[in-house]
Amino acid sequence: MSYFVTGTDTGVGKTLLSCALLHAFSAQGKRAVGFKPVAAGCDDDDHNEDAQRLRAASGIQAAYGQINPYCFPRAIAPHLAARHAGVRIDFSRILASYHELAGQSDEVVVEGAGGFCVPLNEKQDSADLAKQLDLPVILVVGMRLGCINHALLTVRAIADHQLECAGWVANVLDADMPALQENIEALRERIAAPLLGIVPYQAQPDEQAAAAQLNLGLLEKKETDG
Repeated sequence: MSYFVTGTDTGVGKTLLSCALLHAFSAQGKRAVGFKPVAAGCDDDDHNEDAQRLRAASGIQAAYGQINPYCFPRAIAPHLAARHAGVRIDFSRILASYHELAGQSDEVVVEGAGGFCVPLNEKQDSADLAKQLDLPVILVVGMRLGCINHALLTVRAIADHQLECAGWVANVLDADMPALQENIEALRERIAAPLLGIVPYQAQPDEQAAAAQLNLGLLEKKETDG
C-alpha cells in the first residue's frame, strides 16, 4: 500500500511527516521509499531540500531523478515555477517514476506540493495527481489558528475527488496555540478518518521523534476493513 501525503497548507510539516512515515514503515521491516513528484526551490545542483530528506529517509536506494522528477529553481507555486523555467508538468512522467519506485518497494510515500488543490499546470492540480495515482490520502494538519476550517475543506476536497482519506496527523506548529486539545477534539469529531498521531511542537523537527508518535496500526486496520 502506498499513500499520498497532503497538507492543510504549505509549511505545515508534510516533509517531516512523510519522512516519519518512511522511518515507521522501515521499522516494520518494509522497503519504503519517498517520492516528491514536484518541488519548487532547488540548489545549484538542481536538488530540492525536501526531496533530499525523503531520499535520505528511504529504505531503498533510488536515483534523485526518480524521487523528484520535477524540480524548479524558484520557490513559488509549482505551476508558476514551471512556467518561469519554460517547462510544463506532465503527469505521464510522474506516473512513470511512481511505477518504477512502486516496483522496487513495499511502500511509496508520495509527498504533494503545497496544499491539496495547488495548480500543477494550466488545467491540473495536486488533487488531480492524487486521483491519477489512485492512492489513499494522509492529511497533515498544521495545528495553528485557522486549522479547523482548512482541515475540513481539505477533507471535503479529498472526498469530492472520490479518494479515501486514510488518516490525519495533528502537527503542532504553534507552541502556545490556545485551546490546542479542544481544536484537536473538534477535528476528531468531524473527520471520519482516524487520527494517526499528534506530533508535539518541535523547535528543531525530528523525523524519528515524529515517527514515534504515529500509530500505523490504524492504517493497517483501515486496509483490513476496506
